[in-house]
Amino acid sequence: MSGLKARKTIRLTLSYLVLAVLAITAVYPALWVVLGSFRPGKSLYSKTLIPEHFTLDHYKELFTSDTILFGQWYLNTLKIAVFSMLIGVLLTLLTSYAVSRFRFRGRQTALSTILILGMFPGFMSMIAIYLLLKEFHLLDTHLALIIVYAAGAPLGGTFIAKGFLDTIPRTLDEAAKIDGASNFKIFTRIILPLSKPMLTYIALTQFVGPWVDFIFARLVLRTKENWTLAVGLYDMVSTNQNTNFTVFSAGAVLIAIPITVLFMFLQRLLVDGLTSGASKG
Repeated sequence: MSGLKARKTIRLTLSYLVLAVLAITAVYPALWVVLGSFRPGKSLYSKTLIPEHFTLDHYKELFTSDTILFGQWYLNTLKIAVFSMLIGVLLTLLTSYAVSRFRFRGRQTALSTILILGMFPGFMSMIAIYLLLKEFHLLDTHLALIIVYAAGAPLGGTFIAKGFLDTIPRTLDEAAKIDGASNFKIFTRIILPLSKPMLTYIALTQFVGPWVDFIFARLVLRTKENWTLAVGLYDMVSTNQNTNFTVFSAGAVLIAIPITVLFMFLQRLLVDGLTSGASKG
């Protein structure tokens, strides 16, 4: 009995040790970047983690420099992320509601197609998408990014949203139909109010994707005024002549603040939406 208790204690201790190592591995680089944004100079290297002198000059430079259009990049990214989120959530909801509540020819094929397409990394289609955007004269436009981000939303969110909608009793739909409600009214008056956790999860994930994406934004956007935050910050440290790592850190901190705040305030809804949507497939 004492041997079993000792093994449990050892197992629990090792579990906490592993979690502590993972936490330090995740927190330490982020803490270094945050403190680096307050460190004088342009280099992130320092003998100590905590700067000897704190400065806000790097944050001021983001908004006062003639070569760094941080405010414009921030607005560009916000516009792309918000519109991509709204359209993407709408497409995901309509798709998941259709496959969850209706039985029609090709339904299983549609689900299998969404599942298979979702298995492939998005960058595999970048060349084809680039050529299509070029033919439609959409290169170097924010509309191109919004279309691509929003159109790809159902691939990642349909099964989670469908799993959540499957947990809502169909008797509610049937009772509403008996009272004369249409499918649209059932969707807007019954399904949506009951789907707040799932809506929060899908909306936030769809917002975060465009907010931090670099690869596709770098491929499409060419002029400096149209860049997003990820592309603009990369330009700060992409050449040997332009290595403003401390200014880069300040920009990274400002980028992380909105996402951090959203996750903190919506944490409960996010967990409910993810676990409920994953309970059924």
